Amino acid sequence: MGRGKIEIKRIENSTNRQVTFSKRRNGIMKKAKEISVLCDAQVSLVIFSSLGKMFEYCSPSTSLSKMLEKYQQNSGKKLWDAKHENLSAEIDRIKKENDNMQIELRHLKGEDLNSLNPKELIPIEEALQNGLAGVRDKQSDFLKMLKKKERMLEEENKRLTYLLHHQQLAMEGSMRELDIGYQKDREYAPPPMPMTFRVQPIQPNLQGNK
Repeated sequence: MGRGKIEIKRIENSTNRQVTFSKRRNGIMKKAKEISVLCDAQVSLVIFSSLGKMFEYCSPSTSLSKMLEKYQQNSGKKLWDAKHENLSAEIDRIKKENDNMQIELRHLKGEDLNSLNPKELIPIEEALQNGLAGVRDKQSDFLKMLKKKERMLEEENKRLTYLLHHQQLAMEGSMRELDIGYQKDREYAPPPMPMTFRVQPIQPNLQGNK
């Protein structure tokens, strides 16, 4: 007795719906991998659950973006609007510009020069000369700044030495004035009082009179 035909309609029970989604998703993923391996086909599969969770599979030999480009070319349908196309073109332009800058940087470092002809080497040489001139100008400005600071420090040192010398002279002058004033005070001071001695009477020898 064969299986009865199952009516394809939305499963109302959320638990049963989730179980069915999980089983059938795994089955589809398995079939996609099998056809990719067995038939050497390029397969890309994207599934979104009812909650918005994404599941995807893509053959190892390709990528989802390449598959979408192929789909757009073969179906004639535009998957991207003009805004996205312009953005993609701008990204490609920036990538190409970045690659060219990387090549120029290697050339300026003296790398990968064998593939260049003499005419292509001329602008590289000019760029290096201009860069060297700029470095020398920067070094010259730096040396001038150092010399200016050195002169300022020398002037400041001279000024401090001058102030210190005059402070020492002022201190020495003050000490001399104090010494002169002390000498003058000694000249006009009254003479010291003479020392007086009191003569004690000689006591008779009492033992001699006995």
